[in-house]
Amino acid sequence: MSMSAKAQNRADRAERAAEHLRRQRAQERRRNALVVGGVVLAMILVIGAGFLVNSLRDSSQDISASPAGATDHGVAIGDPDAPHQVVIYEDFLCPYCGQLEQASSEELTRLADEGKVYVDYRPFNLLRSDYSVDAANAFAVVLDAAGPKVAKTFHDELFADQPAEGGPYPDADWLVAKAVEAGAAEADVRPGIEDGAQEQWVADATSAAADAGVSSTPTLLLDGQFYQDGRTMQEIADNLVAALE
Repeated sequence: MSMSAKAQNRADRAERAAEHLRRQRAQERRRNALVVGGVVLAMILVIGAGFLVNSLRDSSQDISASPAGATDHGVAIGDPDAPHQVVIYEDFLCPYCGQLEQASSEELTRLADEGKVYVDYRPFNLLRSDYSVDAANAFAVVLDAAGPKVAKTFHDELFADQPAEGGPYPDADWLVAKAVEAGAAEADVRPGIEDGAQEQWVADATSAAADAGVSSTPTLLLDGQFYQDGRTMQEIADNLVAALE
């Protein structure tokens, strides 16, 4: 092999070695970027979780709501002269409202039956969704046509079969069926549910909630004061029940 050929071979090997080194360094940079990105994402998640926990525990909200039973935009259970009052602002589509309802409904009903608390459930349209409006409209129709007892049962049924926040959402026939299951007469509620007869009620309830300073759901008031003692809906429900016992 001539010297020039040997020189060329050495040059080729050097180039291959350099290319291999460049690839190794590029891989290292990619790995480092992924590690850094993972650390940053983890920090964001930790910070976000901390913010959520602090938000849930924030008791500084200034809510100026009317007393339980003192509005046309809800349904109340229990004795108005009970030693405690609870007001719950909620959206029928809100998943946290569904969690609170599941965690608290049975115990709040028991305490209301025992004369220990007067509970006022106030649905409105916080999430600005079609279902939020349709469900609240149906609730108002049932309340008007069949009275508070049936409306409360209907309220409970809506949360028991709550749709996912992202849909798909039940239609008017489903709402009518739920109203009938709750004890309403179909002929009395179907027209209003299908035609949105109480949508102004929903708009008024939403405005009343905003005027009271309600900006999230669920919003609870215990004896007129904002209440959110707990990090989860289950903890909040357990602590609320303990405070009412």
